[in-house]
Amino acid sequence: MAIDRRNSGSNSMWGGRFGDGPGDIMREINASIPFDKRLWQEDIAGSKAHADMLASVGIISNEDNAEIQRGLTAVHAEYQLNGVPEDLSLEDIHMVTETRLRELVGEPAARLHTARSRNDQVATDFRLWVRGAIARVDAGIREFQSALVERAGEHADNIMPGFTHLQVAQPVTLGHHLMAYYEMAKRDRSRFADCAARLNQSPLGAAALAGTSFPIDRNATASALGFDAPIANSLDAVSDRDFALEFLTCAAQTALHLSRLAEEMILWASQPYGFITLPDAWSTGSSIMPQKRNPDAAELVRGHAGRIMGCMTSLMVTMKGLPLAYSKDMQNDKPPVFEAYDLLALSIAAMTGMVSNVTFNGARMREVAASGFSTATDLADWLVREYGLPFREAHHVTGSVVKACEARGTGLDAITAEDLAAINPALAGNKLPDLSVDGSVASRTSAGGTSPVRVKEAVAAAKKELES
Repeated sequence: MAIDRRNSGSNSMWGGRFGDGPGDIMREINASIPFDKRLWQEDIAGSKAHADMLASVGIISNEDNAEIQRGLTAVHAEYQLNGVPEDLSLEDIHMVTETRLRELVGEPAARLHTARSRNDQVATDFRLWVRGAIARVDAGIREFQSALVERAGEHADNIMPGFTHLQVAQPVTLGHHLMAYYEMAKRDRSRFADCAARLNQSPLGAAALAGTSFPIDRNATASALGFDAPIANSLDAVSDRDFALEFLTCAAQTALHLSRLAEEMILWASQPYGFITLPDAWSTGSSIMPQKRNPDAAELVRGHAGRIMGCMTSLMVTMKGLPLAYSKDMQNDKPPVFEAYDLLALSIAAMTGMVSNVTFNGARMREVAASGFSTATDLADWLVREYGLPFREAHHVTGSVVKACEARGTGLDAITAEDLAAINPALAGNKLPDLSVDGSVASRTSAGGTSPVRVKEAVAAAKKELES
């Protein structure tokens, strides 16, 4: 049990400088244990590595290190079983753990903080936590990609409308549409990987800001904790939060992509669209309208994106005016990162579930794809190829054809060579191209195009990427 210092005169971690302890409000505003207890595993790992290093260079004895290691293992087991106790008088996870360690092993625990400050300690813990969070996010995005690829393969031939300005533009395949989100997720993973590579340097050993006079081995602690190297400058080591900002930037970009797909699903599930039916597991009802089937999961993913972007802005504003090296403002660095991670992980899982289980209404998608003269560009392209017309002239002729079809109430696939010749006699004689949505989609064989052939190739390539 942690020692109760609520009524003590001074705070032991501040030493003899203060005669009186903090007031109640100061104690509450100063304490970070309610949220930084989340770093307990990283804090213990960092302390173990630090103690081993101190012993290896002769700063503490091997016997003291053995006791410290035994005690930290016991604290780890306690936290894992019962959680981390919140003692506001001890401020943070570092002092809560060190205090409990001293209760368990006595004097050796007091030697653990040699050549270390809470400034480099928290910077190390936080980097370790973000590094682990990136690995978990990456695994989640990979599952999301797998769901997209699986459904894209199922619907490589199924036709849907492609939109610009939310107006029917050209027919595409549903598989092609889903693979667009695969590409977005691929970029998201690459950004997180870049973030992980840049953050993987160790602040430990920078101490408060200036380094230490003890003969420590920073390379040893960096290696023990899986870092590539120590951070080169001690001031930068304790004051840098670029890694947290970059994590939030990556999270915001990923959330943006998820929100775009969520928005499409919300539209597609509405009666005017009727493109999809979300399963019961991803829908809710209404308290007053029994017929309602609301896409609340998708709406919440869309809403989470705004909160994640807010987290990014919050930390940027916190950091923008801070001089070197450490300021207490930086205690506020962790809540936005923790919140963004939680929201992003939940959003990824929700979108993966929706993509995996949504039912697509292929007939309705095809019906809308065929509306709005969506194959008009195919006719213009054909006029360029067959008659050598400049594209702008072909565009004008096709517009006249569309106008004539509107007047007759027919689609483009109903026009004849005679109709075309009536608009422009110079265009008589050639058999018209296939202006159906199937013909249009099949013709889009350029690299990255919507042709089922290209979609199937993209799906196969994506499966290989995911396997590797």
